[in-house]
Amino acid sequence: MSDLERLIQVGTTKRCMVTITPPRERTCERCGRTDVWRPERKNWIVDGDVGNPYCIHDWDINGSYNPIEK
Repeated sequence: MSDLERLIQVGTTKRCMVTITPPRERTCERCGRTDVWRPERKNWIVDGDVGNPYCIHDWDINGSYNPIEK
């Protein structure tokens, strides 16, 4: 049974609190643009090099990031 299947099973049989931690930074795999989340502005802010303004931005979310805190 996978971790996700266990989490779903526990969630359906017991009430459990899960903390979701969203990413605070992201980098485009295509042009290298880096954005940083600014909670006070409730928006992503370009940090440093802007990258290619015409890029559709393929963010580096590749499965290694886990938003669920244990």
